[in-house]
Amino acid sequence: MTEKQRVCVTGAGGYIGSWLIKYLLSRGYIVHGTVRDPGDEKNAHLKKLENAAENLILFKTDLFDLEGLCSAIAGCTGVFHVASFVPAFHDTVAEEEVTEPAITGTKNVMKACAAAKVKRVVVVSSIAAVVCNPKWHKDHPMDEECWSDPEFIRTLEGDFRYYLLAKTLAEREALEYNNKGNEFEVVTVCPSITIGPRLQSTINASSSLLLNLLKGSAESVEDATYHLVDVRDVAEALVLVYKNPEAKGRYICNSYTLKISALVEKMKSMYPRPNYPKRFTEAEEAPQKGDRMLSSEKLKRLGWNYKTLEETIVDSVICFEKTGDLPKPEAAAS
Repeated sequence: MTEKQRVCVTGAGGYIGSWLIKYLLSRGYIVHGTVRDPGDEKNAHLKKLENAAENLILFKTDLFDLEGLCSAIAGCTGVFHVASFVPAFHDTVAEEEVTEPAITGTKNVMKACAAAKVKRVVVVSSIAAVVCNPKWHKDHPMDEECWSDPEFIRTLEGDFRYYLLAKTLAEREALEYNNKGNEFEVVTVCPSITIGPRLQSTINASSSLLLNLLKGSAESVEDATYHLVDVRDVAEALVLVYKNPEAKGRYICNSYTLKISALVEKMKSMYPRPNYPKRFTEAEEAPQKGDRMLSSEKLKRLGWNYKTLEETIVDSVICFEKTGDLPKPEAAAS
């Protein structure tokens, strides 16, 4: 694969999509980005990226608009499917309300890719499609052979189980296109909880994890185990598996696995603020809560490296202070 290619990124204005586009533009790619509304202020940051004026074209479409997706993907050699359907959960949400749109969106992207005769498709999945497997060997880190069990997910409590199920079914749907005689190859990347500085104006759920700890949103938190990765390292991983013809199948993208109490101690040593959680309750660890180790060795063998946790924390705090999400220490004390 050579530079100066034309590629499409679905979900261009989101957390991961924005960093991915920034990296693609910096490396000479012409990028087609799909957004719901190119004129919306929440997408303004994309137009300010270096080389965006010359090499970024935004298309108004969504995952349910097959015709719009076909227009956005036309002329592209590759596609990064980053957009993800996340419904508004409510008390009576049904499984199909979450899973069907996710699967339909994936199918539409694949149909548009086939019509455009693209060569390679990189799909952003999630460790949600990996970790919900109670039958996995306890003494073996979860790797790309480990799939979340849909029937097990259905036994969990809370509507969030349908998100876990949707990510699992959607990734399987995407990879099945490798066996359907299409001209393009599908590779999936499964990031863990993605943190780090953001480019978009609105804060996203995963990056707010550090912010809530810094602000002391709760005095007591469950001392669960978390898998974490820097958003910039996710973007690098996506470009890496796209450019490398040896990349096949799925890739887990995780940098650190640690308890919340350990994360707080690390942050305390770097930023001694008074608002951190005071108590940590024992977590009832279960496969869906991430008590197992995750292996990113397959991705590392392609040459993937990741930032230190300290660098991610520092850059996140700088971003929070710059955007006003977190008062600077002197401001907070005055």
